[in-house]
Amino acid sequence: MSSGGMSNAALQLQAVERTFMQGEAELRIFRGADLAVQPGELVALVGPSGAGKSSLLHIAGLMEQPDAGEVVIGGLPCMDLSDADKTRVRRTEIGFVYQAHHLLPEFSATENVALPQRIAGVKRKDAIAVAERLLGRLGLEDRLEHRPAQLSGGEQQRVAIARALANRPRLLLADEPTGNLDPKTSRGVFNEFVQLTRGEGVAALVATHNLDLAREMDRVVLLHEGLLVDGADLAGGQL
Repeated sequence: MSSGGMSNAALQLQAVERTFMQGEAELRIFRGADLAVQPGELVALVGPSGAGKSSLLHIAGLMEQPDAGEVVIGGLPCMDLSDADKTRVRRTEIGFVYQAHHLLPEFSATENVALPQRIAGVKRKDAIAVAERLLGRLGLEDRLEHRPAQLSGGEQQRVAIARALANRPRLLLADEPTGNLDPKTSRGVFNEFVQLTRGEGVAALVATHNLDLAREMDRVVLLHEGLLVDGADLAGGQL
């Protein structure tokens, strides 16, 4: 499946194939999967557990090599890039949010968000300013100097979202970003995630089991039998 205007897409997956060995049997996860995510578009990726959602995000994020096909980030074909160039693309073009927040426990919320900017060469003063702005937009202006252990689960995940957006990526990849949170907190964090991502103008591909949350995004795609298909007519509930 694809959407129009692919030449301008933030992310294109073209005929992606991936097979794993399960004992002596071949398990074909993707068999020519296609997808285009446009700048500023939020796309929900749904499918049953084990369908390959996380693996697809890893391929889109240049962390896993498909057996065939191409990944294009902002018009740049990436499969034949060197490891160093793929690392550069990940650092400058892609943000990641995981189910577990993976914050550094010895750093404050502000420092966690500033760190990827500092690694990218941003001056400390400027990195701190961006971190404080993003955290403020997520309602954490009173938690800037708190370390992760001093934050609630929802607050920790808000910090992780801000960190993923700190370098102004072209593309945000999120793997069950509210999966570890209770339903009420999950709803609040998800709403803030959507609002902030839209406000920053970032394209996002978000894997989720929650179809109610998925419907609040611009488009839903279903990973089904190794292909990506339109999920607009999915029934309510959880996968």
